[in-house]
Amino acid sequence: MLDTSCVVSLIDASFGSVNWKLAWFMPNCIDICAEVVAGSAAWLGRGLSCICAQARESDARPSFNLTPAQEECLQRLQSRMDISYDRSIPEHQSALRALWNAAFPEEELRDLISEQWKEMGWQGKDPATDFRGGGFISLENLLYFANNFPNSFQDLLQKREGDRSMWEYPFAVAGVNITFMLIQMLDLEAVKPRNLVGATFLKFLAENESAFDLLYCITFKLMDHQWLSMRASYMDFNSVMKATRRQLEKELLLEDITRLEDLPSYSLLT
Repeated sequence: MLDTSCVVSLIDASFGSVNWKLAWFMPNCIDICAEVVAGSAAWLGRGLSCICAQARESDARPSFNLTPAQEECLQRLQSRMDISYDRSIPEHQSALRALWNAAFPEEELRDLISEQWKEMGWQGKDPATDFRGGGFISLENLLYFANNFPNSFQDLLQKREGDRSMWEYPFAVAGVNITFMLIQMLDLEAVKPRNLVGATFLKFLAENESAFDLLYCITFKLMDHQWLSMRASYMDFNSVMKATRRQLEKELLLEDITRLEDLPSYSLLT
């Protein structure tokens, strides 16, 4: 399963430049990273620390029974989640190049390790460092978004919509955080879901094996919508992620939702 260490992205703002530093801690960092805000720096991963805590609190909840089809789909999704990004695997290299080409079709990527990746919002010149928080599935999520909703993907990447903050969230790092958040929210690492939201999602997954990728796209767009509605800056990322999760859980439990395309937030995608 995915490494449930806290993902912490430190935004260090100085003279109009933003440097992203990713730190990895064991689960006991939850209480620490929730408190760390000093000077002009903010911890982007604080939203994830809260998500981790919620997941632990849900451990005592009863599990929901699955149909054979739901169980099989969950196992296949978990198999995807188990795959770590490995820069030595040709398939992973190809996927990463495909992501670059989808994001910047008119700009040639000079190398898989390049300063160019910072243009997409990775913390440094090697995205493999950031994928530790979400595994290969987080790359697959981004690539699915780029291929299936290219207009929305570019809107978020280029920050085209709305009155943007001077200090914006980094697109790629936010994407990895969203993958991690969804896995925790839907309790996908459990043998059976232990919350109603997770059990509801598995009904959609049984009908559409791309349901997790589609929900990722909806969530990313919803997160940006919340970001703009809250007039957020990087110090507010934790609050934006919490608001996004609450809204998503609410929509997933609406009585008249029979597929993910029925979610109100699906209309945000273009």
